[in-house]
Amino acid sequence: MKAVFNSSPIIFLTKLDIIEAASDLFDRIDIPSLVYTEIRRKPDASAEAVEDLIKKRRVSVSQAENERFVSALGRRLGKGEAEAIALSIETGADIVILDDHAARVEAMRLGLSVKGTLGIVRRLMENGAFESDLEELFINLKAMGFRIRAELFWEIFSGIDQKQ
Repeated sequence: MKAVFNSSPIIFLTKLDIIEAASDLFDRIDIPSLVYTEIRRKPDASAEAVEDLIKKRRVSVSQAENERFVSALGRRLGKGEAEAIALSIETGADIVILDDHAARVEAMRLGLSVKGTLGIVRRLMENGAFESDLEELFINLKAMGFRIRAELFWEIFSGIDQKQ
């Protein structure tokens, strides 16, 4: 399965220390060049994690070819989201990983399959690759600056067996 990641999911999955496990969910991961530049701008754990995944050939950095399309999307979305959507279409990715609501809506409107950070976390929990008390996970995500309404968080994780 091919995936294209935007920066926010990479950052939060790194902060949760599950970016490596998340990369195991996919056969191929592309990150747009604009996302790569954005992540590298701040030398932190996310930048290190991306560099490590690139060295291990688990992540590739690619640039969308249709700059006009990226520019048009960029009028309504962030540059990284715009290029992630364009790159997903151009490469025939199975899924695009985005957190921003407007970007998710636009990607779905364009016929793309979309997941976010929490969808990846849920899949890792279902696969047994990540265990967490959900209340603690919610508190940790909020402390990290992840924006999510409590109702939506609990809806996403409904039916998940709690490991405590």
